[in-house]
Amino acid sequence: MGDTGAWRIRGRALPGGEPCDWFVRDGLLTAEPVAGAVDLLPVDSPAGDSWILPGLVDAHCHVGVGRGSVGTDINTATAQAVAERDAGVLLLRDAGVPVDTRALDQVPGLPRIIRAGQHLALPKRYMPALGLHLNDESELPDAVAAQARAGDGWVKLVGDWIDRGVGDLAPLWSPKVLKEAIGRAHDEGARVTAHVFGFDALPGLLDAGIDCIEHGAGLDAELIAQMRSQGTALVPTIINIASFPGIADGAGRYPVYAAHMRALHARNPEMLAMAIDAGLDLYAGTDAGGFIDHGRVVDEIEALSAAGLGNERALAAGSWAARRWLTGQDGLVEGARADLVAYASDPRVDLNVLRSPSHILLGGSLVGR
Repeated sequence: MGDTGAWRIRGRALPGGEPCDWFVRDGLLTAEPVAGAVDLLPVDSPAGDSWILPGLVDAHCHVGVGRGSVGTDINTATAQAVAERDAGVLLLRDAGVPVDTRALDQVPGLPRIIRAGQHLALPKRYMPALGLHLNDESELPDAVAAQARAGDGWVKLVGDWIDRGVGDLAPLWSPKVLKEAIGRAHDEGARVTAHVFGFDALPGLLDAGIDCIEHGAGLDAELIAQMRSQGTALVPTIINIASFPGIADGAGRYPVYAAHMRALHARNPEMLAMAIDAGLDLYAGTDAGGFIDHGRVVDEIEALSAAGLGNERALAAGSWAARRWLTGQDGLVEGARADLVAYASDPRVDLNVLRSPSHILLGGSLVGR
């Protein structure tokens, strides 16, 4: 854990860019002056020289999944969380891991993790070392309810994966069982998301009322409109989709699947353009863990901007808007946890600024400068 104390934070706060003057008391932001507070940031100009951002968010990562998509020990998981924190990522949505990482919640100075429990899949229809592989889809509703109770308000389904019997991506679950399972999660107060690469699994998931789609490369205009109308979010994991040609290269025994993955990769820019034009809620997630290094959310924010979202909306997707979506709370407001990152210039002008935070404050403690 870094330095603690009563801090005064002056600069320009995002979103908006207006001058701010915050104090930190007991790890929380307050506008009330705190006796003996020390200036955290340079204040050489009237508005301050720093730009203050609510901590970055990786809305799809796997703290606890190591290289080769296997579970890790707690030391490796801790190192993964530190890599995120040092990149300014102070809130993570853990989109499924096979190990219990709750011990990290007791380690000072690590990002907050919102967990989705374990991936729910069927035998031979997902990576064998990850998740729970149910015997039959009839077990899904009970399994979803159990994961809803075990997680932090999210459940993760594997929506599609290669079916070696047909040699291509295929859905895992029937529409009827999905509707029952997602209903069970909602009854438990949890939201549901699903890994989906292709198209065929999407109609059943959306008709069942799923809350979020991960990856979503197979989305078309009609499904995007349905997502928009029912408030289903998309975490497109663009830097993960970039790996599809390599996946295809390694799928020599399944040429139809390989061609499908290349086609999904090729049309992903078109899909993203449709999603952005439709006003779909998009959030930044890297799929870190397994094959993507932790601490790369800035790469994903830049990719979202380049896809047509623009700098400010892409930044929102990896900061304040993502925080509101995941926690229901805004970032830099009275009484909020003092989780913030400071930069020497406006990251909305140049997203590369995000790679060089001047100060990282987590729960009121200075953990990076």
